Amino acid sequence: MQAKIEKTINMVQEAKHIDEENKAAIMEKLNEWKKEETAISDFSNHFEKYWLELEPIFAELGWI
Repeated sequence: MQAKIEKTINMVQEAKHIDEENKAAIMEKLNEWKKEETAISDFSNHFEKYWLELEPIFAELGWI
């Protein structure tokens, strides 16, 4: 679990498509999750919800 979160932290830090304000918020949450037992399920649930909100927008733009 810790290794997966570390990998995600590195990916977020290197991401050029994430603006700095969002990156800071993501990093804060990832560092919190790093200390929790349920981190992976929280992480998965959060991004699944995020995807469900954004999928219609991406579909409308023709990106998916």
